[in-house]
Amino acid sequence: METSTELKSVALEKKHTALGAKMVPFAGYNMPVSYTGLNEEHLTVRNAVGVFDVSHMGEFILKGDGALDLIQRVTSNDAAVLTDGKIQYSCLPNDKGGIVDDLLVYRINEKEYMLVVNASNIEKDWNWISKFNTKGVEMKNISDDVSLLAVQGPKAILALQKLTDINLSEIQYYTFKKGTFNGEANVVISNTGYTGAGGFEIYFANEVAEKMWDAIFAAGAEFGMKPIGLGARDTLRLEMGFCLYGNDIDDTTSPIEAGLGWITKFTKDFTNKSAILEQKEKGVSKKLVGFEMIERGIPRHDYTIADTSGNIIGKVTSGTQSPSLNKGIGMGYVKTEFAKADTEISIMIRDKAIKAKVVKLPFYKA
Repeated sequence: METSTELKSVALEKKHTALGAKMVPFAGYNMPVSYTGLNEEHLTVRNAVGVFDVSHMGEFILKGDGALDLIQRVTSNDAAVLTDGKIQYSCLPNDKGGIVDDLLVYRINEKEYMLVVNASNIEKDWNWISKFNTKGVEMKNISDDVSLLAVQGPKAILALQKLTDINLSEIQYYTFKKGTFNGEANVVISNTGYTGAGGFEIYFANEVAEKMWDAIFAAGAEFGMKPIGLGARDTLRLEMGFCLYGNDIDDTTSPIEAGLGWITKFTKDFTNKSAILEQKEKGVSKKLVGFEMIERGIPRHDYTIADTSGNIIGKVTSGTQSPSLNKGIGMGYVKTEFAKADTEISIMIRDKAIKAKVVKLPFYKA
């Protein structure tokens, strides 16, 4: 029997449809993938300012004496180094060598944290973390109550500063402040950017979402602010070499294979620590690399990667035609011996071997 899963709506869905957005199912939500076209939206963020509705993301609040201890046991990074107002990129290792999800850890205070997780993994992450909550940490899933806008681009600060007394220039990368924004109290403003273009993320209650959207666009009108869909979000993050869960990392890829050793701290105990440490010490057979096309061609997810003799050495996990660089770029796992920068490889596009080379990330350098 066929079952249809009803898509969830974000609070601003009517705004998106009124603006003519192309809406698509994404991670169980009805989301805007584009408005005027991917290239135009992408370059708006790189050169001016754009607004992404990323309200589909998940937010959990962890509170109590054992909140930090729980986070330490389930995440790979060392959250003990966080101070109030600081954010950390981390991942949830599973017990089989892979990754449950990647996430952001916000320290609100010594006994309260906010975890921001991927939309497609909200239930999975909640169940996984709950399994380790053996010491009575108060956990609250606020995902359905919170809207989140990412205002990205070099002119984001000029637009947003009009709406708050918080000095946005003091919100450095991977920090946040809580305060009044557009007359609303307890708004979280953070700087974690997934685009490499600078900017801020603004968390607020669903009830004020339309009011916030209208105020932000009024403030940004003089700077050419535009709404941006998830299509351009993907090309922007790929130009920076940022991993996308479900493409570049998943339940079968380890943090070491994915180049996430920098968020894997062996100075504490966490899930599957010994197996991941062994990988770090002994090495891995495959590694996630960035590559750019030498010949014309657009690499896509799941395309085969071959060596110059035609032997299969890996698979593309993310790929696109870069709007900023005007060439094909991608990421993928290859056998470790082919992971060095400048190694020539081939991407199999419609049964043809198209030349590419391994490069250091990021692809785009501002």
